[in-house]
Amino acid sequence: MKLLQIDSSILGENSVSRQLTAAIVDQLRASDPSIAIVSRDLAADPVPHLTLATLPAANPDARADLDQFKAADIVVIGAPMYNFTVPSQLKAWIDRILVAGETFAYGDNGPKGLAGGKRVIVAVSSGNVYGAGTAYASYDHLATYLRAVFGFIGIEPEFVTAEGIAFGPEQRAASIEQALGTVSALAA
Repeated sequence: MKLLQIDSSILGENSVSRQLTAAIVDQLRASDPSIAIVSRDLAADPVPHLTLATLPAANPDARADLDQFKAADIVVIGAPMYNFTVPSQLKAWIDRILVAGETFAYGDNGPKGLAGGKRVIVAVSSGNVYGAGTAYASYDHLATYLRAVFGFIGIEPEFVTAEGIAFGPEQRAASIEQALGTVSALAA
């Protein structure tokens, strides 16, 4: 079993999404000690934004991220919400893994995902509250985007969410505690 951990927060040790991805990976490792883990820090080692030279379909030397993604059975992604969506460094990585003929294909009946069978767990952190029924639910372009992106390639992502973390230390702690409480169920 291979696990790919992707972190994208720029906050280092103060990052809630990194705290959540670490807990998720620890939980999955505890349930399967033989799991092989590859970690990527997109803030420390950013993926350049997409150009023709970095397009995996056009340049075999630009396939490292795609090959790493395809080799993984489980992908754990730390996705802090920046300005209502994913950080640009995470978007750059996603641009490397959505490749026609590799993770999706177009056919007579439209697009078809080719990456099914892979498990994707997304650790989301946000300063505000964006859940269904809240005043800012329509501002959430992170979860909707990631559901669309991974759904397009045949994967239904799972989410662990800590929101409202900018509302003060007590709310931050409660939100993290609630999110960590859901992590234990992920190994099932």
